Amino acid sequence: MAHIGTLRTLALIVMSGWIQAGSGGGCPPLECWFVREKPGEGLKHERTLLHVRTSPDSRSEETLAEPPSSSSSSSSSDVVPDRVYHVTDGSASLCHPSLHPPQGSLVKPQCELHPFLPQPADVQWAASLTDSALSPAHLQADWLSATILGLDGGLALSTVARAATATIHPHVVLSVLTETVSVRCGLGEPVLLDCRFWAAPSSPLSAGGFAVEWRYQFRGQGRLVLAYDGKTDRLAAGPQEGAALDFAGLHAAGNASLVLREAEARHSGTYVCAVHLPHLLAQVTVELEVVEPPSLSISPSPLPLAAPGQVLSVRCEASGFTPLPLELSWEFLGADGAPAALGGASLSGHREAWDGTYSQSSLLQLDTSALGRGGGLVCVARHRGGTRRYKVALEVIGFSTPSIQDSMAMVGMALLLYGIITLAFRNITGTEIHSN
Repeated sequence: MAHIGTLRTLALIVMSGWIQAGSGGGCPPLECWFVREKPGEGLKHERTLLHVRTSPDSRSEETLAEPPSSSSSSSSSDVVPDRVYHVTDGSASLCHPSLHPPQGSLVKPQCELHPFLPQPADVQWAASLTDSALSPAHLQADWLSATILGLDGGLALSTVARAATATIHPHVVLSVLTETVSVRCGLGEPVLLDCRFWAAPSSPLSAGGFAVEWRYQFRGQGRLVLAYDGKTDRLAAGPQEGAALDFAGLHAAGNASLVLREAEARHSGTYVCAVHLPHLLAQVTVELEVVEPPSLSISPSPLPLAAPGQVLSVRCEASGFTPLPLELSWEFLGADGAPAALGGASLSGHREAWDGTYSQSSLLQLDTSALGRGGGLVCVARHRGGTRRYKVALEVIGFSTPSIQDSMAMVGMALLLYGIITLAFRNITGTEIHSN
């Protein structure tokens, strides 16, 4: 688990680096879509541009109101003024490199902006954040939520921002991000699912505490993995076995990363990291795929001696793999070592084991009439975790060549017989001469 601790440290260093890097000014403009529902029209998408600064004093309002630079003028020419926002993000998450492609690139981050309605949390472990029946006056404003996916899946970010009513200058209040949008690991390995959050210290909502929950979703089903109320310092009952948070890092630096001690096949799926502030919620998703290639065996092993033309039934068993599917095939290696595909095998259905892994088998009716002296029979398994091969020797009686040991034994036997015959011949010849 030592390397997981190292990853946590590096994550905190990287996030601190963004804040320090952005503390001196703004970031490149970020293109988004403003999505809202209009009565009778359904969802409406409007082009939006976000000009981001990391502190209120980094740029003046006059500078922020200037027309976009030439690099962004073409993309913002069709953006109406009401959809050009000047965002203050003290976390500098909106300055992440994966949100800003190289100049001229056609690939852009995916960004959507939605109106957000603050409301009390509907989960038990966050109820303490809004124990008062009254809504703070601070909520009387325009609220926006942004959902962003960075280039090449390098970042998933969710923010909630507050702007004074009818203005275009929102301030980020809550930011949740992950840099492990997609994680792949093997069975039994420790897993770190990155999730970090930032709450604006200047916001009155930050003083009300926070709550963190991790949920698991797979094929329409979900379950709670772990939930923690940071205000009362309580862990919700029934956390998943082997799942843990770094509570010290959670309170000190907003490190809400989930650690799974040993990856199991059933852990594959979507994980949702949700962070609650009083009346606010932001969340990101992480995809975890546990991949394990199969173990192979061939039966019978070793293969029996076969006569020319004999048909052998050979089975290849693949076990302990995840996920589906698996491709099983057969090859024959002749005297020249070149592989030749063998057809005609039948494939069984997959079987699920108690630990969530799968097994599957292939049955080959092997006709030895065209295999000459024999060779190597290979079972080949192709899987997301890699290609595996298992080889056994096949020997056809009457066509097999003698081994080096057999050849030496035959030479030795021939020399012995030659010596015996020579000695006998001399004895017989010598006796006849002596008689004469």
